[in-house]
Amino acid sequence: MKVLVDRQKCTVCGVCVDVCPFSAITLTETSIEVSDACTLCGMCVDTCEFGALSLPDVGAGPGEDLSAFRGVWVYAEWREGLIHKVSYELLSEGRKLADKRGVPLCAVLLGHGLDGTLAHELIAHGADVVYVVDRPELAHFTDEVYGNVLVELIREKRPEILLAGATSMGRSFIPRVAACLRTGLTADCTELDISPEGLLLQTRPAFGGNVMATIVCPHRRPQMATVRPKVMKPVKRDGRTGSVESPTLPEECFRARIEVLEVIPEKDQTAKLTEADVIVSGGRGLRKAENFAIIEELAQLVRGAVGASRGAVDEGWIPPSHQVGQTGRTVAPSLYMAVGIAGAIQHVVGMQGSNVIVAVNKDPMAPIFDVATYGVVADLFDFIPAFIRKIRQDRGEL
Repeated sequence: MKVLVDRQKCTVCGVCVDVCPFSAITLTETSIEVSDACTLCGMCVDTCEFGALSLPDVGAGPGEDLSAFRGVWVYAEWREGLIHKVSYELLSEGRKLADKRGVPLCAVLLGHGLDGTLAHELIAHGADVVYVVDRPELAHFTDEVYGNVLVELIREKRPEILLAGATSMGRSFIPRVAACLRTGLTADCTELDISPEGLLLQTRPAFGGNVMATIVCPHRRPQMATVRPKVMKPVKRDGRTGSVESPTLPEECFRARIEVLEVIPEKDQTAKLTEADVIVSGGRGLRKAENFAIIEELAQLVRGAVGASRGAVDEGWIPPSHQVGQTGRTVAPSLYMAVGIAGAIQHVVGMQGSNVIVAVNKDPMAPIFDVATYGVVADLFDFIPAFIRKIRQDRGEL
């Protein structure tokens, strides 16, 4: 499917060729041609002064009884015997959505050799029903098998909403699930709600984080969204009761063209950063890579992790695994120190959930002070070394 061309209105001016970001439009002597590289972004349509270009009417897709879909689902991500914390965060949010809709909240747990207590933990954190699929083929994650199983479950049970974590696993196979079901998917949501009409309101940053867009999927089901870890707050487990079901699925769901030979654990700082209770981040104010040594020293003293702004990462001062922000990691530690970071919205959306934010910047007008709990207007090269000395002095290390 691609942009439509009205040959009678087209003047072959070539403006659409210049604005197409995907080079999908070519110019001939008598007309323009649109290739399959077209993504229907609409930029050429908006630019054409002669109304010669238009988007095809995709309509609402194949007819489907939306009333047949009921319930809110959360994909409970299982890895190496443990459920990822984002699953509990999503159960908290899913509970609110399910209560507003007056429908059950269900969790889907896929894996092999699953501890029998895991399903009951999901119930204790808000689920009414847990669907457990325990098979040897699910011992190691693959897009194909995990995707096939979740698609089959959705087709059988018909939930109206599906939530998943925007983790490396979720980013990998949840889009596949949405494509197989021919439904929409909103990635990296920061807020979820239910409209008066019963639609899932999916809010996420857009245009580089400069605006917040609320997206709906009115014609297809399930309505699907992914949420980054640490964005939602988990509720405390309680003594609620629920049921555990083990659906029987067709054998073809478990057939794969890929075999996992070995799983090599990550050795970068990503996991440490997202799980840290204290994070000390540095930005462009550090001026060069060598100056990150004082950030690392302070982080070590307070038993924290080292973070960074995108600016510092783009300069090559520190690996991308340390980046906090919209295009990095979303974190919510007890204490977040932003050192030499101006406070662009793209960075703020990744750390604004922190309990206490301390900003150190010599510019009193820096945007970071708008979100900081405590602000220090000072040259970081004077303040941070003095702060380190004070900590060591109080500990009797000097």
